[in-house]
Amino acid sequence: MAKISPQPAQPFFAQALLDWYPRHRRDLPWRHTQDPYAIWLSEIILQQTRVQQGLPYYERFLAAYPTVQDLAAAPEQEVLRLWQGLGYYSRARNLRHTAQQVVNEYGGQFPNTYAELLKLRGVGPYTAAAIASFAFGERVAVLDGNVYRVLSRVFGITTDIAQPAARKEFQQLADQLISHENPADYNQASMEFGAIQCTPVNPDCLFCPVREQCFAFQHGMVHQLPVKSKAKAARTRYFHYLVLRHGEQVYLRQRSGKDIWHSLYDFHLLETPAAELPAQALLTELAQLGAEVITDQVSEPAVLMRHALSHQKVEARFHELWLAAPLSTSALQRAGLAAYAATQLDGLPKPVIITNYLEQKAII
Repeated sequence: MAKISPQPAQPFFAQALLDWYPRHRRDLPWRHTQDPYAIWLSEIILQQTRVQQGLPYYERFLAAYPTVQDLAAAPEQEVLRLWQGLGYYSRARNLRHTAQQVVNEYGGQFPNTYAELLKLRGVGPYTAAAIASFAFGERVAVLDGNVYRVLSRVFGITTDIAQPAARKEFQQLADQLISHENPADYNQASMEFGAIQCTPVNPDCLFCPVREQCFAFQHGMVHQLPVKSKAKAARTRYFHYLVLRHGEQVYLRQRSGKDIWHSLYDFHLLETPAAELPAQALLTELAQLGAEVITDQVSEPAVLMRHALSHQKVEARFHELWLAAPLSTSALQRAGLAAYAATQLDGLPKPVIITNYLEQKAII
């Protein structure tokens, strides 16, 4: 795309959004409070999550932990279980850690400035700006994907928003535009405008209040802006889960290390470079576990499930193996496994793909 000269910031923009917002905004619970805890909670949940999906989680978290002190005191496993299904589980761990930070370092009161909010774990420039403006009225502009899109189209900015340098350019423009009198509503309006009016695929240009001033509309570039380079293709990983069962018990382990799904529970795992699990690899693994398998169960076809993450795809095959005897204590320790009754499984925080399997097999 040829380089074009962006349009200068104009005062029409902020007022147009502030006039548009009361008539079109969605009625969302976090818009009815200035409580920084509730606002922070909503912003963390809505990162990488659609409003429709995140709303029930927001309501459940506030019901379970009405105050930041309640969240700070909650066991990590309980928080992860409540978060289950939202993905990006580091958000949940940071959520609990930040609540403890607010309680221990700030006396249970959220910092009331953008600069101080940035010191909280898991709180970046966008989240800090949202809390600072919504809860405390500080004039600092939010910059999320919706705002990038709106500013790029209206002001004709062709900078690749996937590049780190773009943030400074867009932030400078956003900070020029934000209302002096009502920064909170302006920030809400700029995000809401991108979410429901200036949408990625089918923006409602016909009824857009800034259509006459919009560079992209006037130059036929609505579907070319914003410019965003494509991310690298996600790699595929091949998981083979050994669902080891004996009587009413099933064996699971808690994931550790820096891999995906840290601290969540899944089955004994063999990861292979290709989709198929060699028979000898399965037999070797069972021998190392000292697992005596009921032979007529081994040949049953594996259940295949797929799960897409942000930078990788998981193709998981579940091999249900019934054991003739329980695994030994030493084998459990070596493999990091523990035996659970079916009634205990629902209370464990698990990746969605594990929950889906358990539900499909009617184990929970």
